[in-house]
Formats: sequence, C-alpha cells, structure tokens
Amino acid sequence: MTRAGFAAVLALSVQGPVQVDQLAWLTGCWQIARGDEVIDEQWMAPRAGVMLGMSRTVRAGRTTSTEFVTLRPVDGGFAYEANPSGQQPTAFPATAISADRAVFENPAHDYPRRIVYERKGDGALIASIDDGTGAKRVEYPFRRVSCR
Repeated sequence: MTRAGFAAVLALSVQGPVQVDQLAWLTGCWQIARGDEVIDEQWMAPRAGVMLGMSRTVRAGRTTSTEFVTLRPVDGGFAYEANPSGQQPTAFPATAISADRAVFENPAHDYPRRIVYERKGDGALIASIDDGTGAKRVEYPFRRVSCR
C-alpha cells in the first residue's frame, strides 16, 4: 500500500489516542483444536507501545500457515500489521477499541478488509475476518490455553 493510500485508510481510525495497553486482554495463548487441525495464537504483553502476536496452523502434523502481527502506533493512529506466511505486510488501522473488542479495517485490501477480536466469558476469544460488509465472514473460536 502506498503512503497516500495508507493515510486515506487512517482517516477511518478511532477518535482520540489509542494506547496498546487497551488491548492487554489479548495477552497470552489461545488455541482452536478441531479434528487434525490445531491453530495456536500467542500475544506478548504490551511494552513500549507495541504488542507482538503470532499464529501457526498445523494440519495432520504439518504446518500449513504462519502469521506474525504487530499492534503499534502508526502516523497518528493505531494499526494491526499482519505478515501472513511470507506475504507482504498489510496494515489494518483500528476503527474501534473497547475493553472486550478490537476492530481493524482496511477497505483498500482485497480480503480480508476487516479483522475483529472479541473477548468472551469463560476464557473464550472470537477472532473473525470479513469482506468489510460481513457477508463473507470466517470466525475463529479460540480458547485460552497455557503457554508452553
């Protein structure tokens, strides 16, 4: 994405300063286990204005995808920068942050255009990606697990 394109996307950013500490509830290890597939996601605690996350998907004992994420301040806003399986990094500026929900959107990206994390009770976390309208949506129902 060009700098001008990124600046246009930042116009959607949340009002007021967002601090990475507002997303500390993501800290820790999360997992989805279904059949022969396991998805692990781990988030480091906020430090110096940044949070780092990573995920790994394993199917039938073979790693099929990885992703590294940086949550950080960018050009006066706040963004989720995704680096999936060796692809080019893509920034998704924050459009809504609360005590239990974070929404990041990039309408210029092909897919996904929106990434949402929602903390639920009983150690559950629902991550989802969609096309920006919610018509094409994939949910990832994580459970908190011990970091090993």
